[in-house]
Amino acid sequence: MTRTHMEQQLDEIQGDMLVLAGMVETAISRAIEALRDRDLPLARSVIADDMKINRRRYDTEEKCIELIATQQPLAGDLRVIVAVLHIIVDLERMGDHAEGIAKIAIILADDPPLKPYIDIPRMAEAGAEMLRDSLQAFRDRDVALARAVCDRDDYVDALYDQIYRELLIIMLNDPKTIERATHLTWVAHNLERIADRVTNICERVVYLVEGKIEELNVSKY
Repeated sequence: MTRTHMEQQLDEIQGDMLVLAGMVETAISRAIEALRDRDLPLARSVIADDMKINRRRYDTEEKCIELIATQQPLAGDLRVIVAVLHIIVDLERMGDHAEGIAKIAIILADDPPLKPYIDIPRMAEAGAEMLRDSLQAFRDRDVALARAVCDRDDYVDALYDQIYRELLIIMLNDPKTIERATHLTWVAHNLERIADRVTNICERVVYLVEGKIEELNVSKY
């Protein structure tokens, strides 16, 4: 394989990864919309589309493995392949979290909301912004941006704690709300995990640029 061909293959797997990221971001947004609007068809479409996310991940993984198995990537090329392999796993898991939210949206669709959905959409948007910026850091090989994105995980954690406390108070005041409140706690937990997985992407950006594994998700909150 010529160097130009190798570069084309590397560009292809990175492009596939970015397409996967776009699919995941859409899934998260639509899952929250389905929850907020009690939109059953939309929730079901999020669940159905998770198979497409899984397929994209597996197809990209196969391309990465084929490159490693059949070629002799240089050190820098190998870091790109390894980074993509790790990132697509995190992206696929984020898709699973979105699917989980969509399933909860179906469960709660016939019940009146416990409170207006304000902090959960805010949490989702914060996570989505982190995802977009982490991918920008990857594209630009921007370690400073990657580190800054990780710092924003504390804001998502703070929102999660706030939502959890509010739901706990609701449950204590009215035991009849326990089931609904518990499901909303799971929604918030899924969103918190999405943000955590974004920090994994940022760690891979540092690895890609600097060639070292560094844990960036050290909470300051």
